[in-house]
Amino acid sequence: MAVSPGAWSHLRPRPGNLREVAKRIEATTGLRVQIVGGKLVMSPTPRGKHAGVLKRLRRQIEGSVLPDGLDVYEVSSIALPEDPDDYVTPDLVLLPVEWEEDDDWLAASEDAALAVEVISQSEKSREIRDKADWYAVARVPLLLVVDPRNGTWALHTHPDNGAYQDVVPGKFGESVRLPAPLDLEITTDDLPVYGASPRGRREDEERAE
Repeated sequence: MAVSPGAWSHLRPRPGNLREVAKRIEATTGLRVQIVGGKLVMSPTPRGKHAGVLKRLRRQIEGSVLPDGLDVYEVSSIALPEDPDDYVTPDLVLLPVEWEEDDDWLAASEDAALAVEVISQSEKSREIRDKADWYAVARVPLLLVVDPRNGTWALHTHPDNGAYQDVVPGKFGESVRLPAPLDLEITTDDLPVYGASPRGRREDEERAE
């Protein structure tokens, strides 16, 4: 997603200062900014159904018996090990509870037991693939990708050599079984599927006139 330079126009995005540029963009626009593979990736404000999917998933995880010392968090970013720029902000992430006492804004990727990404309606397939590879490079053991565009999910496991070696696909209505040490089941029966936004349709019609 392209954004006009605005208040950060004097900064030239380059290796080593991308995090500073990302912070300026977030502060100025309110967009969520991540750095994936050395590229700034900007996401618009999530739709209501995106928030609804997150709420349902978080409640299930919080209501499960999690391994001691782990809890689920939103809007918590994790860094790519030994990289001065790259970081992502999963929709949900399981981290040690000590994260709540940390003054840093980036958690260590090796502390993440699970990352959950809910696909936005505007995301492109390439962006989704790049982000999955990022989590694999960071060796996050479990990545759950939930796609309300078509009512599907995919559980990625066993990261190795920059890619997840196993991917279990499923549809809404089928349960996701997270393996040990989490060993919990997530139901997807009540997850909403995106439809056409009335506001989006009106905006499209206005642009066409």
